[in-house]
Amino acid sequence: MGKFLKHYALEIYTVISMLLITLVAMFMDNLTVIQQAAVWVAFLCILHEWEEGRYPGGFLDLMQKNVLQMELDTDTKLGSRLITAVFIFVITIIPFFFGDRIPMFPVAMATFCIFEGCIHVAGIKIFKLEKPYTPGLVTAEFELVSGIFLIVYLAVNHLGAWYDYTFGPFVFLACFAIMQRSLMATIGLRYKDMFAKLKQRLGK
Repeated sequence: MGKFLKHYALEIYTVISMLLITLVAMFMDNLTVIQQAAVWVAFLCILHEWEEGRYPGGFLDLMQKNVLQMELDTDTKLGSRLITAVFIFVITIIPFFFGDRIPMFPVAMATFCIFEGCIHVAGIKIFKLEKPYTPGLVTAEFELVSGIFLIVYLAVNHLGAWYDYTFGPFVFLACFAIMQRSLMATIGLRYKDMFAKLKQRLGK
């Protein structure tokens, strides 16, 4: 069962997410803007995971070659998608159900979207790529625009207090750190090893 989940994590994530999106479209009326944003981001994440991991795919390969500097087996590469899928579910589902009452959660989701867009652009420089493209870049920029829109919407409509905008990004960072720690554990690295490799890469 575990091997099945690892090998088809992306496909399973896609089916479940599309099923939830379809059910929302069919049976839920009068969605709030925050709920609509959560559904839109969930859909973008599906596209992003396929662009980043399968078609054309290869962001993990870039990391493996340019930062990790170690070979990863197929099981490890596929299994990483399962951890990522859980993270995305958390970062999008919670804002959908609780975002209107706790704006901190949609702020966290928006921060995630902005981070995605920025890190893929930064990757072009970090990896010293000849072509200005990293796998997942196109959908990541759609996420960036969506994240900015959501932050602006919340601010203009006074839907969040100062602590929502202050601690929302920390909610994202906490979830992201847990995800990254899990990913590092699957390949036998520690955080300080990862930062050391990244620092070494940037120093070249």
